[in-house]
Amino acid sequence: MSEAPAQAITPAGRLAAPAAPTARPYPPPPLTGGTLAVGTLALAAATFMIVLDTSIANVSLPAISGQMGVSPSQGTWVITSFAVANAVAVPLTGWLTQRIGQVRLFCLSTALFVMASWLCGMAPTFETLILFRVLQGAVAGPLIPLSQALLLSSYPAARAGTALAMWSMTTLIAPVAGPLLGGWITDNYAWPWIFFINIPVGIAASWLTWTIYRERESPTRKPPIDGVGLGLLVLWVAALQIMLDKGKELDWFASGQIVTLAVVAVVGFVFFLIWELNEEHPVVDLRLFAGRSFTIGTLITAIAYGIFFGTVVLLPLWVQTQLGYTATDAGFVLAPVGILALLLSPFVGRSIPKVDPRLIVTVSFVIFAIVCYMRAQFNTEVDLYTLMVPTVIQGAAVACFFVPLVAITLAGLPPQMIPSASGLSNFARITAGAFGTSIFTTLWDNRASLHHAQLVESVTHANSATGPILDQLAAAGMTTTQALASVDRVVTQQAYSLAFNDVFYLSALIFLALTPLVWFAKRPRAAGDAGGAH
Repeated sequence: MSEAPAQAITPAGRLAAPAAPTARPYPPPPLTGGTLAVGTLALAAATFMIVLDTSIANVSLPAISGQMGVSPSQGTWVITSFAVANAVAVPLTGWLTQRIGQVRLFCLSTALFVMASWLCGMAPTFETLILFRVLQGAVAGPLIPLSQALLLSSYPAARAGTALAMWSMTTLIAPVAGPLLGGWITDNYAWPWIFFINIPVGIAASWLTWTIYRERESPTRKPPIDGVGLGLLVLWVAALQIMLDKGKELDWFASGQIVTLAVVAVVGFVFFLIWELNEEHPVVDLRLFAGRSFTIGTLITAIAYGIFFGTVVLLPLWVQTQLGYTATDAGFVLAPVGILALLLSPFVGRSIPKVDPRLIVTVSFVIFAIVCYMRAQFNTEVDLYTLMVPTVIQGAAVACFFVPLVAITLAGLPPQMIPSASGLSNFARITAGAFGTSIFTTLWDNRASLHHAQLVESVTHANSATGPILDQLAAAGMTTTQALASVDRVVTQQAYSLAFNDVFYLSALIFLALTPLVWFAKRPRAAGDAGGAH
């Protein structure tokens, strides 16, 4: 077996695989004109479709559970099954790319995702739906990293920031659009259509991508299969994802099941690290963390995205459970984040060669902190306009978030390493999103319980304070039991609102604490370094 071609993309390396289309120069020259515009649109559409599917089913769970005849807690497996399979598949992108090629893998994954989406919509039983969601999550894994790599190869080095801006808009707006679109489809049509809408988008994206990029295929080789590493990856990631999803329901570490999952995740992760760092052909290239910028960029992206995604989950949850909003209305509360994100992202992308990306990230985190502080002032009397103002402002933070962080993370990496690096950093981001969701919802519940106890003590401390309230409710025709239940509902609403404030205060402080950390990363020397597209 020839080892030399596996280490670098060279003319000698390309001779090792004469059947692959590697005689062409790599990386290929940038695209231009209409071809560039259509290629960008195709890649963006596929990315938007994948990211949308991570959140579109959230608001449809009651409808799915009811029709399938399962409990709401069982219904959450519709989300968990996709997340587990996707989290396992994402870091495998680099290894799969080496064997199949970037373009072939992207088009194949998109086509399989279309098929899996159709199967999900047609699933006759809950068990088959879960099986098809696993397939959907697994084949979706390589799409986000590959869309990033292909997009960077499409633009000249001086416009790498613009390419990243186009890519970041889809990955940040789609999670917000998911609940809005999912709620509207479920309310007006039927839940299977949240999967069927992927079919025309996926077919168009796959066909356009193959038409434009098939002559730009990356070199391939056939590295040995790291079966042990793959098995350990599946083991600890699956255990971690299930633990995060079921932790709140099972009261976390008071449950033996959660403790077992935590032990499996930790032990599996330790053995995975040891094995991969000593394996000649690892399934996940952990040596990327030897680079300071990659390590810091990945860490900051993971933490910040975990907070961002946690707040994206918590805000609609609060307005639905405590303020009485519908799923569609809750989606409208989040939708305005896309306004400034869409308007500013191209400008941010073009500024990357001229402005230090670390400064742009700092501005983003300061705006995120301000938005979190504004939301920490909300109460149960808040109106729709007040709810939407911070959301609009947050669009500016979103625009300044992903583009410079991707530039920092991928700074200086050669093109052949972009899929592996992007897959690994996106894996950290996706996992952090799961952590953020679990931590925020658990913290919200715990703080609500504390505030509820304090409010009950305050209300019942003086009979003179409680008596008139109960008398008024009794005069309105309520029994004593009904009056007490009414008071408890008000207390519960206030407790969850105060807990909501606490979580957003904490989020603001974390964003501010992250700002110094970004300055430990190296500044990309040029846009070409930022994208790795030399």
